[in-house]
Amino acid sequence: MRFPLAPLFVTLAACGSAASQPAPLPKEAKADRLLVDKSDRLLIAYRGEREIARYTGIRFGDAPEGHKQFEGDERTPEGRYTISGRNPKSAYHLSLRISYPDAADRAYARAQGRSPGGDIFIHGQPNRRPGPTLASDWTDGCIALSDAEIEQLWDIVPDGIPITIRP
Repeated sequence: MRFPLAPLFVTLAACGSAASQPAPLPKEAKADRLLVDKSDRLLIAYRGEREIARYTGIRFGDAPEGHKQFEGDERTPEGRYTISGRNPKSAYHLSLRISYPDAADRAYARAQGRSPGGDIFIHGQPNRRPGPTLASDWTDGCIALSDAEIEQLWDIVPDGIPITIRP
């Protein structure tokens, strides 16, 4: 599959902006990797070296700085993981599972006598919550988008692709 030479990316702030729908992507657009930059609050979907979608203003756990180490620390993991599944019926609008914890995360937590936690997802807003997209960090360690953004990401992200989450 070849994409046109023109840029094929979309940007939409997830922090309660008036823009409600990401720009449409070609039906055949499929990502083969994701990059999350926590400091820039940015999620980018790539196909090869080409950026196909960009989401800004993404939200994290209540303690967004640093790597998730333990259950309940409200941090978002950092490192290389995979999209390991999806849940269309989650408590949040759609959710893509991130493969945290990996073996190193489990070993570190075990050495400290603690649980590494789990159930880390990229998801939309809480179901049945009226009003605009939540504008501050609010998850327990997940990555939150607007509902329109997660719908688009859901369509372009197959299970099994790598996701890199950097500080």
